[in-house]
Amino acid sequence: GRLAVFLRGWASLRNRRLNMFTLIALGTGIAYLDSLIAALFPQIFPAVFRTMDGGVPLYFEAAAVIVTLVLLGQVLELRARALTGGAIRALLDLAPKTARRVTGSGADEEVTLADVRIGDRLRVLPGAAVPTDGVALEGRSAVDESMISGESLPVAKEPGAALTGGTVNGLGALVMRAERVGADTVLARIVETVAAAQRSRAPVQGLADRVSARFVPAVIVVALLAFAAWLSWGPPPAPSNAIVAAVSVIIIACPCALGLAVPMSVMVAVGKGAGAGLLVRDAAALETLARVNTLAVDKTGTLTEGKPRVTAIEPAVGFDDGRVLALAAALETSSEHPLAGAILAAAHAGGIVPAPVSDFAAVPGQGVAGVVDGARVAVGRIVDAGALPLPLRARADALAAEGATLVLVTVEGISAGLIALADPIRPEASAMLDKLRDAGLDTILLSGDSRAATAPVAARLGIHAYETGLRPAEKSAAVERLRAQGRVVAMAGDGVNDAPALAAADVGIAMGSGTDIAIGAAGIMLLHGDLRGILRARALSRATLRNIRQNLAFAFAYNALCVPIAAGVLYPFFGLRLTPEIAALAMSLSSVSVIANALRLRRVRLGGEVDARPARA
Repeated sequence: GRLAVFLRGWASLRNRRLNMFTLIALGTGIAYLDSLIAALFPQIFPAVFRTMDGGVPLYFEAAAVIVTLVLLGQVLELRARALTGGAIRALLDLAPKTARRVTGSGADEEVTLADVRIGDRLRVLPGAAVPTDGVALEGRSAVDESMISGESLPVAKEPGAALTGGTVNGLGALVMRAERVGADTVLARIVETVAAAQRSRAPVQGLADRVSARFVPAVIVVALLAFAAWLSWGPPPAPSNAIVAAVSVIIIACPCALGLAVPMSVMVAVGKGAGAGLLVRDAAALETLARVNTLAVDKTGTLTEGKPRVTAIEPAVGFDDGRVLALAAALETSSEHPLAGAILAAAHAGGIVPAPVSDFAAVPGQGVAGVVDGARVAVGRIVDAGALPLPLRARADALAAEGATLVLVTVEGISAGLIALADPIRPEASAMLDKLRDAGLDTILLSGDSRAATAPVAARLGIHAYETGLRPAEKSAAVERLRAQGRVVAMAGDGVNDAPALAAADVGIAMGSGTDIAIGAAGIMLLHGDLRGILRARALSRATLRNIRQNLAFAFAYNALCVPIAAGVLYPFFGLRLTPEIAALAMSLSSVSVIANALRLRRVRLGGEVDARPARA
């Protein structure tokens, strides 16, 4: 360990990249060599180097204490690094080491998690952890997903629902199909993402590096001046006092605190974000997000849920909502149309069991038809809106203006009612955008959808600037135009078509429910696509930048105060001076203070109520 200090100091000189180990190696090396020569050849030292009893001062203990304190500081740093990864390791510990695989005969066999393959049927018992990512096939339960989403309430699960490895099952038993195993699971991605973010360097780190490159030569100059001053005007033995002063300056100026200021804050923030449903893939995003003043956002899958749902049912005279939905569901059971699933889901939610259908037929471009309960029923697009009864015609116009897709249900050629389907706006979207607007951020909606589908969403969310029908390259170009105007742009999206814009933005924010390509192009990922994560990420960014500035200010102030004291400016007035041992202790305490300040980020609040005003550049 002690030799490593000198090897790193020599490497800094050889590479001409001076750092704190340059000062440590110089200070302790000078002290050790001076003591070694004094111990072996004391007779070569003139009288001016000797103490009152005639001996030559030795600094073996001082050099050993300095190196020990430096190594102690390194140990504390490593422990702090371990603390920052504690949230991730806790998540991994929640994942079970084994799984119960359902065999072809229906029996259970216990296998290690490494033996689970995609497509395996796994049984999740009540109270057990979900072994891997997949989809529920049988059973109903509620699963605690707080480790991923931060939500304290359990999430209801039924056949077709997604399950995440490591989450905890409630009181019901589930049978699931494994869809992601090993490195492809959410937990494995969390570890990989956090590790990559901790290895990356925030741009503000360049400030610390540039200061260190100039700071080390300046300290050496001050040490030489202190040596000369003590040698010329100091009390006897002047040469020994001069060496003590020079070594003290070099040791106390060791920029350990400066070197820790940025990486410690970043690592703690990454760990904090992981526990709050934010995966920081690039540490630079933490700095930049605090300065963002424009949010570009995708519509489908980002502001909206990305899946169509039945939003309204308008029955004609003589029919009711349930009857219209039941007739449509009966036909859609045999349909492969993309909207069929939404109609069937609405029927299931309403407790409607679709009636059997005979004489089923699909008419391309028009819809489906068949005989239900002895009557000829058809479900499809509206061919002639003018043929609708007046009440239905008025509602059809209103629903179409809101961006809904309409299907008409007819019985024996008579209009029975309308079913409106739309991609619902995420419930948290409006409040999130309001908070960002109140904080002074501009929002622009960039969508690949038509104007008819995008305009109603923009109007309901209060977004005045939007562009529609954009191809992926056009979305990216729109982001570049905003940046060319001097704006600092964050882009939020979820799809493959958003990936170029995510990469082009100053900060890319991907929805965790989105595609792998979008996630790979973004600097920050919101697990489970909760838009409130943007507010949390912004709060974390501002807190991190503030913490980094506090650390840098503390490191600079510490050196500005202590270097002159170590040089001896107080000695002529108060007789105060620092020995190398005390200087090393003070240097280590400064590093511990920076680490302690960085760890305060673990307690920062990331709720939506935080002030999200853009930070000053």
